[in-house]
Amino acid sequence: MHPRNEEQGGKMVEFAGWSMPVQYKDSHIVSHMHTREHCSIFDVSHMLQTKVHGKDRVKFMESLVVADVGELQDNQGTLSLFTNEKGGIMDDLIVTKTDQGYLYIVSNAGCADKDSAHMKARLAEFKAAGLDVDLEFLDEALIAVQGPSMSRVLQAGLKEDLGKLTFMTSTLATVFGVPGCRVTRCGYTGEDGVEISVPRSRVVELTEKMLANSEVKLAGLGARDSLRLEAGLCLYGNDIDETTTPVEATLVWTIGKRRRQTKDFPGAAIIVPQIKAKTARKRVGLVSTGPPVRQHTPILSSDGKVIGEVTSGCPSPCLKKNVAMGYVDAAFAKNGTALQVEVRKKAVPAVVSKMPFVPTNYYSG
Repeated sequence: MHPRNEEQGGKMVEFAGWSMPVQYKDSHIVSHMHTREHCSIFDVSHMLQTKVHGKDRVKFMESLVVADVGELQDNQGTLSLFTNEKGGIMDDLIVTKTDQGYLYIVSNAGCADKDSAHMKARLAEFKAAGLDVDLEFLDEALIAVQGPSMSRVLQAGLKEDLGKLTFMTSTLATVFGVPGCRVTRCGYTGEDGVEISVPRSRVVELTEKMLANSEVKLAGLGARDSLRLEAGLCLYGNDIDETTTPVEATLVWTIGKRRRQTKDFPGAAIIVPQIKAKTARKRVGLVSTGPPVRQHTPILSSDGKVIGEVTSGCPSPCLKKNVAMGYVDAAFAKNGTALQVEVRKKAVPAVVSKMPFVPTNYYSG
């Protein structure tokens, strides 16, 4: 989508080997608020999109992730985690069980090489054991259309009734005359939204058709980051990585109930006992006023002892306060706990706060 981004005034940065738009003509804060109040399109074509084919596709995926993929309904998806044998998180991903005979996976750009190598290695093991599974790495574009007026904007270009497409479900559709699009009701902003996988040759055309509606503007990755942080959503590499377990990251809900019993996902021997025994540290939300809190800011107890570190932080355009998340010693993880953050060598008051910081507006029907 590169030439179109530059025409729209996009400031380009290198991200995961792609040239990506950070912001368009509007400021980051204007873009952020436009998404909360209207509708924005984000170019997220850098994400890795994969199809898993073959009759053993569920078994294959469950050998890599913590989700109960088998229990998903047709065209239903879930957030999941690739874990390693030490219980660390290799990446987060969305896996959708389509009614077309394949699983559809969307995972992070920054982990694309690692994820594809990881899946290919497991594929070789499965094939050697005579199992029926194949991988197809897609070269489609991916755009996220996010915000409260998304359904009005998109419905104008769809035959299907968007009212029937609830949060974390997916369908194949012709969108504004572009056939072969996969529309999934999900996103990374906390707002109602969809991600549309679209043939690369038609993505500019599709985007321009939606931009013809005055409700819609392009937004960049800067706004996407502050929106996801207000929604309490993790960014891989900041808030979760191979040194954090799903339990420490308060992502236990992603581990399927059956999978906790069968303990047959990578790292289960470490992760499952942590669910009951608790962990020494925990991911929490923090709210503060004064100077902004950024990644690697030390978190202090009220008496000044270092008890953790911020993993993501920014001024919240909606709350007009600073929001952050990070890991603290478990004794300090209760909501309402008064702590401090050390910003430019000064201790600033902060409070452990429930996430999401801004209420989410996912569409459940």
